[in-house]
Amino acid sequence: MPNKTIKKSTGDSKKPVAAPSRRSPGTFPIVAIGASAGGLEALEQFLKHVPPSSGMAFVVVQHLDPDRIDMLSELLQRVTLMPVRPARNRLRVKPDCVYVIPPNTELSILRGCLYLLEPSAPRGLRLPIDSFFHALADDRREQAIGIVLSGMGSDGTLGLAAIKEQGGLTLVQQPATAKFDSMPKHAIAAGVADIVAAPEDMAPRLIETLHHLRPSGPVTTPASEVETADQKSAFDKVCILLRARTRHDFSLYKKTTVYRRVERRMAIHQLDRIADYVRYLRENPQEVDLLFKELLIGVTSFFRDPATWDYLQAAVLPELLATYPDGAALRAWVAGCSTGEEAYSLAIAFRETLARLELPARYSLQVFATDLDADAIEKARRGVYPATIANDVSVERLKRFFVTEGAGYRVSKEIREMVVFAPHDLIIDPPFTKLDILSCRNLLIYLGPELQKRVFPLFHYSLKPGGVLVLGSAESIGSFSDLFVPLEAKARLFRRSDNLLRARSLEFPTRDFVSLSAPIMDNRPELVTANLQNLANDLLLQNFAPAAILVTASGDLVYISGRTGKYLEPPAGKVNWNIHAMAREGLRQEISLALPKALRSGETIICRNLSIGTNGSTQVVDLTVQPITEPAVLSGMAMLVFADVATPPAKAATAVGKRGSKKGVREAELEQSLIQVHEEMQTLREEMQSSQEELKSANEELQSTNEELQSANEELTTSKEEMQSLNEELQTVNVELQSKVDELSSTNNDMKNLLNSTDIATIFLDNALHVRRFTTQSTRLFKLIPGDVGRSLSDIVTDLDYPELPATAEEVLRTLVYSDREVVTRDGRWFQVKIMPYRTLENVIDGVVITFNDISRAKQLELELRRIGRPGKD
Repeated sequence: MPNKTIKKSTGDSKKPVAAPSRRSPGTFPIVAIGASAGGLEALEQFLKHVPPSSGMAFVVVQHLDPDRIDMLSELLQRVTLMPVRPARNRLRVKPDCVYVIPPNTELSILRGCLYLLEPSAPRGLRLPIDSFFHALADDRREQAIGIVLSGMGSDGTLGLAAIKEQGGLTLVQQPATAKFDSMPKHAIAAGVADIVAAPEDMAPRLIETLHHLRPSGPVTTPASEVETADQKSAFDKVCILLRARTRHDFSLYKKTTVYRRVERRMAIHQLDRIADYVRYLRENPQEVDLLFKELLIGVTSFFRDPATWDYLQAAVLPELLATYPDGAALRAWVAGCSTGEEAYSLAIAFRETLARLELPARYSLQVFATDLDADAIEKARRGVYPATIANDVSVERLKRFFVTEGAGYRVSKEIREMVVFAPHDLIIDPPFTKLDILSCRNLLIYLGPELQKRVFPLFHYSLKPGGVLVLGSAESIGSFSDLFVPLEAKARLFRRSDNLLRARSLEFPTRDFVSLSAPIMDNRPELVTANLQNLANDLLLQNFAPAAILVTASGDLVYISGRTGKYLEPPAGKVNWNIHAMAREGLRQEISLALPKALRSGETIICRNLSIGTNGSTQVVDLTVQPITEPAVLSGMAMLVFADVATPPAKAATAVGKRGSKKGVREAELEQSLIQVHEEMQTLREEMQSSQEELKSANEELQSTNEELQSANEELTTSKEEMQSLNEELQTVNVELQSKVDELSSTNNDMKNLLNSTDIATIFLDNALHVRRFTTQSTRLFKLIPGDVGRSLSDIVTDLDYPELPATAEEVLRTLVYSDREVVTRDGRWFQVKIMPYRTLENVIDGVVITFNDISRAKQLELELRRIGRPGKD
């Protein structure tokens, strides 16, 4: 970067020449300077230190008397070598020139040309600085520079926010150097000032910042279109530092937006490389907070994009209300609400629509307004806005929905109670659900494509069927046309479609949510340990004597009684303690049929004369399968009992042996064996048929169970998400209520200290003249104790000789004309008693206020003066 020197002016007409401008023609910055008529000295100091070849154009916007003769151009020409001329209609702005707004006009700019407009606001309500700053931000974007100098009011603050939001640069005069510090203080308090300096220091700071912001030669800042590996690494480190300090991840935001904010901070600190800025962030944690605030800068206003609000009130809200003919409590969510203007606008539009339609049913609207910026949420909760909102809010709306407070306006109680504000991160916090309206305007333009793919399905999930999505003028639903149907393309209003999110992956955000990893159900049998042997032995002794086995419904062995080696044999390989694997040949098939049958029917199954092989011989056994229902610890199990059957002795083959031959005996045995085989085959067929039917039935039951489990799982997932969302809403309401409680507690403390510090006895009465509140000094006149709150004042003993006090209070309450009397007490003290109506913020009469001012000293002086002034007295 070439060396350059900027010398301070000595007050003469010669000015130092700075280094030539390094910007190409047509891309020079335009500096808008806002000041009041009393800020002429600061304006002169600034222009005096601007080199005549700075490469910037300057437009001066002042609060001028409409009837004043324009002398500002001549005054400024004496302190600068740049040509100074009044602004004219369609005058093209050129660098190294100064343009001055004429009196009784408003100034705007379009494609580098100035335009003069008739003042739209009445005399005294004009805000020309904000108006031109907004126009300059839209026309010049990052080439716009706004400067606020000395002045009264808050004009310029909203305009600086618009310039900052477009990536421009903002400067504010140091309040200590300002003749009128109201305008600079408002801008600094709003957090829209990049540089705060004295007027004589602003020009060098501005030029130095611009040289770092837009250097000549190869671009090495992150604003370059080609991102190097080092730049990407440094950018990731910036995101890591932001996430570590703020818990918010900006890595998936649009890089151009984040780069532009980072570039501004680098220029302010005169750093050329993003790696140097990363080092600066690590060494100065407060800079992370400032960068975070920079990233959260948002421009909002009441009823922004009027066409959207007109269509919302004319078509969308009436149609939405028509779906609830019996009345309803509607829900809305304003995501990225900033300082609350959008949320309050929605509440006002809803109230106006209800008043216009005059529906017989009862309707209400609960608006949840959320934002990342906790400071913006705090401002929104207060609901106090400067007088500049008169440019966006009609006179009728100001009268109906706002209360004048100081130099600005406060949202009325009716509208304030409709809105709940809370900090909320759209990406990581659970959303609000069952919404009728969801407004997310001018937030999605800062999110990258990956985040937008997550946000739109989330919006679809949050809205009720038929719910309305409101987007900003520069936003669209993109590829999510299957989820939302456009209502009005220009107004950016969309209706939720009925398509399910099967093709879309809904990533439900949760913060600090611990999912249960343990299975919901455990189908394994409960391990029976305590007293199991005693219970089984008692059961066997009561009903059985032979060998027996206690098994579960699936056949797992639980307990063995007696010698069962003849009936069971452990299989080779891995140990398997299951009756179906251990039963010997001849028992296995019968057990597999009898066990489930007994458990299903609850009846005892007996299988007789079963032939099993035992160590090379054959044993005939009777098998009994007994299902168990009691005791409860054994319920669902079965007892298998084995009873040996004696083999009948072989008959002596006398007659047959004598008459027949061995061949005849063999044939008879074969025939008998064949008959037995046929019977066994028939039995097997029947058993197979029965097994197939049972398997088919079991398969159908399993399919049905699987569907039910799947449905139950979906319902549980939905319930979990709704519970998480409900929990978030409850936390939001709790934060809002806690904020109101803290505010009320602080107000009560202030009021108590204020009343006590005045040392004036004060009693507050309601409409029934019952005591509502009283100060400590009141106990000197009335025998009041804390328990007297709610009692009639006429029931309280008083030292005042004023029996008509209750009647006078009733008269004041009736006529609203205050009363002022001097009253003496029984011990000779005098008090000035004032009775005035008690008015709420909504201008409703809610009782009276009685003050008792001690004037005993004045009365004594009056009596002494009268005594001295009597004739005939020395």
